[in-house]
Amino acid sequence: MRKTRFALASLLATAVMALVATPAAAQASATSELINQLNGELLYVAIPITVLVEVILLYTVIKFRNSERALPTKENRRLEITWTIATAIILLFVGVASYGVLANENVTHQGNDIAMDDDPVVVTAEAYQWGWNMYYPEEGNFSSGNEIVIPADRPVYFQITSADVIHGFHVPELALKQDAMPGSTNTIKTVAYEEGTYQGYCTEYCGVAHSQMYFTVEVVSQDEYQNWLDEQQSANSESSSSSSNATATNSTQ
Repeated sequence: MRKTRFALASLLATAVMALVATPAAAQASATSELINQLNGELLYVAIPITVLVEVILLYTVIKFRNSERALPTKENRRLEITWTIATAIILLFVGVASYGVLANENVTHQGNDIAMDDDPVVVTAEAYQWGWNMYYPEEGNFSSGNEIVIPADRPVYFQITSADVIHGFHVPELALKQDAMPGSTNTIKTVAYEEGTYQGYCTEYCGVAHSQMYFTVEVVSQDEYQNWLDEQQSANSESSSSSSNATATNSTQ
């Protein structure tokens, strides 16, 4: 029996040490940071409960393994009151911790209002069968195809919509996910921390070419973003000018 208790105690100590000693990984965005932090807090609650239940289960199996018949459970009001209070405390903690994350605008952005005072980047992601068109409405509304480029450490609003059927906008590493509904716009917000290229895709089965609906989100420095923005705006201006000249020529003829 002592060996069993020692083994259980060692297992519990190892689990606790592993949780404490594991360094926190760098988070790719404010959204992923909030969600992963909540997951960690809930894990600190779930692990002790799991270990306690397993210890009670093993103790019961070992202690009563040779019993020929089960005995009726005796009433223990003190025990019942204790686990009722403990359950209430756990649920209260889970509720408060979850509300603090779900109420954050980087996780659940309410409405379609955009706080322009923070100098945000606004990207409209329009889904269609079967691809994406990304627009920058505050920068001349040019399209960058299925590529999104945003600066690090700056608020970004994604306005998600659809041109035909229901699609889904999802970037797992940035913890971004929102439905793309035809005829309406859903807005989500985040702040990207880590520079790099992140894969996005559609999460709603939308037809035979659903698996081809990929897009990329590239997080760059502010200087790189500004250079890219200038190039896109210049190319868009040249394209508009060429179209205007061609229209004028055709009208003259």
